Amino acid sequence: MTSRLYPTPSSSPAKMSTHNTTNGMNIDVLMQQLSVAQTVLSQAVDLLDNYLTSDEQLTVHSKFLPGSTIGKHLRHARDHFVLLAESMNTPPPYILCYDTRIRNTPMETSRSCARQALVDTVKQLGEVVPDSKLNAPITLQAITPHMHEFQTTFGRELWFASLHCVHHWSMVRVIAGEMGIKLTDDFGFAPSTLVYQDREAPLGKAKI
Repeated sequence: MTSRLYPTPSSSPAKMSTHNTTNGMNIDVLMQQLSVAQTVLSQAVDLLDNYLTSDEQLTVHSKFLPGSTIGKHLRHARDHFVLLAESMNTPPPYILCYDTRIRNTPMETSRSCARQALVDTVKQLGEVVPDSKLNAPITLQAITPHMHEFQTTFGRELWFASLHCVHHWSMVRVIAGEMGIKLTDDFGFAPSTLVYQDREAPLGKAKI
């Protein structure tokens, strides 16, 4: 297994070529997923810059989604990216737990704090992802409510964090609608939906 992933100088040219091709494909996928993650987070920055007009709008409780506020969804979705990035900044073996609560994040109640937190996360991903490996093994710890551990990879979790983010943006869209705020057509829609509907949006431009 090790020799196949990391060929020794004695490896045949064919094996070396396959290894280099696979590495190149993995890097391409990683960069594409970085772009997706940063695009999704940037949608929230746009929300704060161009659609919300007061801090109070972050804390308005939804009538249709009990207990939900825009601020809570922004914080929760962003936390997943931060926890993943921080896990990759530690020496292996990499351990990840999405149940960890990030403290001291006033982004739930402040537009300026929320914007800064999101921008910082976009930057953090830009620094962490290029230095990580798509198939880097991660042990995911989860409370289900039983404590379980699952084996996963960095690439899989980066994609999950983006899709999880879109899921929460769909709820942000509902709450914004309750306040009479109309968001862009692609906000809160999964990339697969946008591709199926042939939407002209950043997340709908699939490169297959």
